[in-house]
Amino acid sequence: MKTIPIADVSTLKNELNKYKKGKKLEIPRFNQLARMGYLGRLIMTPLDPEDPACKSYLVHIQEPQGLAAHFIELDEDLIDAILILDGEQAMAIAAIMQQGVQDRARWHEELNERDFYFSSFYRPKERAE
Repeated sequence: MKTIPIADVSTLKNELNKYKKGKKLEIPRFNQLARMGYLGRLIMTPLDPEDPACKSYLVHIQEPQGLAAHFIELDEDLIDAILILDGEQAMAIAAIMQQGVQDRARWHEELNERDFYFSSFYRPKERAE
């Protein structure tokens, strides 16, 4: 955990402003976060909802579960972590999360409409010539 030495009020304000801006992730870490977002394993909330100038988000990363846990690689320090993400990357992650929800919903709709019986049992008879 990081400690902030408080020497004066202006130092404290500068440190708080750095946190309010959030942090940009490197490409590999952003991709890991995006995968978790696509799977619906992120919880995002504005860092300071009462400050319209603050665009950063708190992002909680939940560990992948089920089949995804066998295939998706996630850095150890990202498992069950909370990050402060800058506004630009947070909006990109939110769009990825939305796409994941839409894709899963479409998959479930298609699954509900699929007719397994005919593809499993119906075999057209060969024409006698």
